[in-house]
Amino acid sequence: MKLEDLILVSIDDHVIEPPNAFARHMPAKFKGREPRVVQRNGRDVWVFEGRATGYMGLNSVVGRPKEEYGMEPLSYEQMRRGTWDVKARVDDMNANGVLGSLCFPTFPGFAGQRFQQYKEAREVSLAAIQAYNDWHLHDWCNAAPGRFIPVMIVPWFDPAAAAAEVERMAKQGVHAVTFPDNPTVHGYPSIHNAYWDPLWKACADNEVVICCHIGTGAKAEHASEESPIDAWITSMPISIANSAADWIWAPMWKKFPNLRMALAEGGIGWIPYLLERADFTYKHHHAWTNSNFGDKLPSDIFNEHIITCFIEDAFGLKNLDAINVDNVCWECDYPHSDCTWPESADTFFRQAAHLSDEVINKITHLNAMRLFAYDPFAILGRENCTVGALRAQAAHVNTQPVHGMGGAAPQRDPQRPVTSGDINRMFAAADAETAL
Repeated sequence: MKLEDLILVSIDDHVIEPPNAFARHMPAKFKGREPRVVQRNGRDVWVFEGRATGYMGLNSVVGRPKEEYGMEPLSYEQMRRGTWDVKARVDDMNANGVLGSLCFPTFPGFAGQRFQQYKEAREVSLAAIQAYNDWHLHDWCNAAPGRFIPVMIVPWFDPAAAAAEVERMAKQGVHAVTFPDNPTVHGYPSIHNAYWDPLWKACADNEVVICCHIGTGAKAEHASEESPIDAWITSMPISIANSAADWIWAPMWKKFPNLRMALAEGGIGWIPYLLERADFTYKHHHAWTNSNFGDKLPSDIFNEHIITCFIEDAFGLKNLDAINVDNVCWECDYPHSDCTWPESADTFFRQAAHLSDEVINKITHLNAMRLFAYDPFAILGRENCTVGALRAQAAHVNTQPVHGMGGAAPQRDPQRPVTSGDINRMFAAADAETAL
């Protein structure tokens, strides 16, 4: 296979919601209470129900030179337009050779967790969740038919309402829901609790994949305030391994055998050992722990029900025979600092040179199309979906790093590495400056 013949579908990207995202879709009774953007101390800040929820620029560094990565972007004008403007996003996808994209939320939290905090205002929170879903489907995804895999958020505070929202959105073609990898972190019941059964059932009945992004539950811990931030970044994707083990042993797979979930941005290289250890644990300990997988092993549950994805993962691609290749997908992670835009296709092609065309097609697009009920070929024609065809449409797109896009420009001491403490202090300062 040639590079230009690749077809790339990413199941983990992100959207920076534009300032007017909620205005058109909020019901009349809550007009004026929809989430909105205000300027505060030179920052564009989202506000909902009297609370400022921080600014959105931290993970919107694409297009900057790497030495200007960090917490610099403070406003929409200091971010690449493709982060929040759908037309510009499609241009950036074309330049990167990427056909399709599943975009997790930013302001609501990757799993919609911000909307679960307002216990005194659950009716307006539900309205905001539904408004977000309507914006995401109709104004973002449907603005470019065939280019996006839509994903919904749901209210955790009412499992029946969550199930109803899954039903509502599934009828419109949405087959992904974002959910925390560990809801107990947010004060909700664990995934082992029957509390969630209405949601699991609705997802299983409507072939909706539960998408769990790293950082929405279990998190990589900072070793110390003095530790280089590189150490934390290194372990961040692998931190979801704890939750992956928890999901393997969770009860929903027996209750709802058609259910599927995805681990977003976790990579795949660590999975073979996790599965080996899970099977070892079951064989050595189930006699006294009362675990019961019947005639299956924990690895079977993982391989049947759990979807994985990777950005760069040469080791994982060399060990695909140790996991279920039919549940492996690719991701870009635009516009976060880990993404390889605008060279994602080139990066993948170098790492996948040893793979057969059949395997390449599976992990680049066929698995994602099947698992998320996504068929761009029917809309665009397969011949128009390749890296070569898409890049041919993007001759006008400037992909060179742009210096001096503006923002916080924190001072860094060139004599020492940036530490976890430095980043934590930046977060604290941002919170203080955006507090209402």
